[in-house]
Amino acid sequence: MTLRRIAATLLAVALLCAPALSRTSYDRQIEAHRQHAQQLQSQLNAKRHELHGAQVRVGNLKAQLSQTNAAIGSVNVRLDELSAQQHSTEKRLAWNTIQLNAAKATLKLHSDALKRRLVDIYQHGDLGYIDVLLSATSFSDFVERWDDLRLLIAANQRAIRARRTAEKKVASAEQELEATQAALQASAEAQRRAKNQLATLADERANLVAIADDQRRHVAGQVAEMESLSSGEEAQLEALILARQREIEAERLARQRAAGITGPVVTDSGGSLSWPVSGTITSPYGPRRNPFGGGMEIHQGLDIGASMGTTISAAAAGTIISAGWYGGYGNFILIDHGNGLSTGYGHCSQIFVSAGQEVQRGQAIGAVGSTGVSTGPHLHFEVRVNGKTVDPASRLR
Repeated sequence: MTLRRIAATLLAVALLCAPALSRTSYDRQIEAHRQHAQQLQSQLNAKRHELHGAQVRVGNLKAQLSQTNAAIGSVNVRLDELSAQQHSTEKRLAWNTIQLNAAKATLKLHSDALKRRLVDIYQHGDLGYIDVLLSATSFSDFVERWDDLRLLIAANQRAIRARRTAEKKVASAEQELEATQAALQASAEAQRRAKNQLATLADERANLVAIADDQRRHVAGQVAEMESLSSGEEAQLEALILARQREIEAERLARQRAAGITGPVVTDSGGSLSWPVSGTITSPYGPRRNPFGGGMEIHQGLDIGASMGTTISAAAAGTIISAGWYGGYGNFILIDHGNGLSTGYGHCSQIFVSAGQEVQRGQAIGAVGSTGVSTGPHLHFEVRVNGKTVDPASRLR
């Protein structure tokens, strides 16, 4: 009997020691993967920030290019307007030139007639008007002829002055039109230079857009690659956590057998869990629209609204599997409760426990925060059965 008891004791010690050694090994692996996942997540966040900057730069450059193209369109419209104005001015200039030439010709006729009259007066004396007066048959006829001659001379003088005035007006209009035409040509030339400069600027900005877009695609490829690596790392971490849970379960079974207890592992949860914090459910378990944009997603837990720093309590007794940074969860605590049941607590501002530590129901394990991918202070609470999330609402009391 003594030998049997010794053998049983040695077997119990071996069962207890072996899982402890294994647990240390798995804990180290989990911690190493968790730290690596944190590094990857940090690098991924930096790359996402770089990608956002590249996207903003592409958007800004495209907006600038659109503005440049719009300016080119406005310049083209203005050039068309100036061309139409110049054509109209040229037509008016041609018509005024015709009028000016006609006025000049009429004025020349009057001037030539006046010159001939002056020459006749100089060579022969001004006898024409006197002959008209002397041929009068009576005094009243003389007076009438005198009035007619005076009116005729005045009319000739008015005609000459009118032609000269018309000539000055037409010449002034012609000068104004020529000045307008010169101004239109100068404006059109300036618009053409501006158009050429804008076209050059548009080409430069189009090249910058192409370069920035290539850079954006390159960074997007890096982000996709790092997201794949991060997902792979998280998958390995999940596998290690599941393996660790199985080992914790085996440890409990070994302790029960060593204590002479048979039957399934008994935990204090009994399928029900305590609320980890008091607060309002701000986002339930299940389908929802991604709060950071995009389509629908499956929300893996409950979001419970609470103030920054509010104490988080263990929902049931168990063993801490992981306590530290975990991707989008930020500071994350995962507790194994036995029978494949585990609970997770995300976005913590502080963590009060460490991996491998045993905790009791209601024990303080951390504080509410907004670490990781979070919209504000709250607790993301998960319940997992054999590694798969389930709705926590049905298990909370």
